Order: sequence, then structure tokens, then C-alpha cells
Amino acid sequence: MKTVNALTMRNHLGSVLEELERTREPVLVSKGRKVRAVLITPEDFQRRFVDRQAEERKQEWVRRLDDLRAPRKVNATTLDVLRELRGSLT
Repeated sequence: MKTVNALTMRNHLGSVLEELERTREPVLVSKGRKVRAVLITPEDFQRRFVDRQAEERKQEWVRRLDDLRAPRKVNATTLDVLRELRGSLT
């Protein structure tokens, strides 16, 4: 991974972005002696964050459906179930 300081980044953003696109390697952005940010390609962002969040939401909905399908220990009315569903959707 390449490290670029903030001043160089500001002065040469176009060339840094071109190199990122060409190499597909993350670029560390430092200020002083500390890394403050990381630039990644949109494809990496999609794969690492957006797709993972969608999978986590999907797993949460599957868990909720499994909970609703499970036999209840207490006899709940249809109205109680609807209230529970409405409360979980807000």
C-alpha cells in the first residue's frame, strides 16, 4: 500500500486517483506522522461494506422470521402478533 501525505494529496489528487484506479491498491492518507484515512476503489467499498451490510440485514430478517415461526409458549392472539410486527418495523 502506498502512503500519501495530505498536502501531496491536495496538490496531486488527480494523479493519486489515477494510480488508485490503475493499481487497485488502497492508498493511505497521512497527516503528520499518523494515517488519517484510506482511499479504496468503489468496487472494494461495495464488496467490503455495502454487500456485508445487506447480508447482515438479510440475516436479521431471517432470524425474525424464524422467531415468528417458532411455537410460542404463551398463546398470543393475532392482534398481539400484528402489534409485535408493527413495533419491529419502526
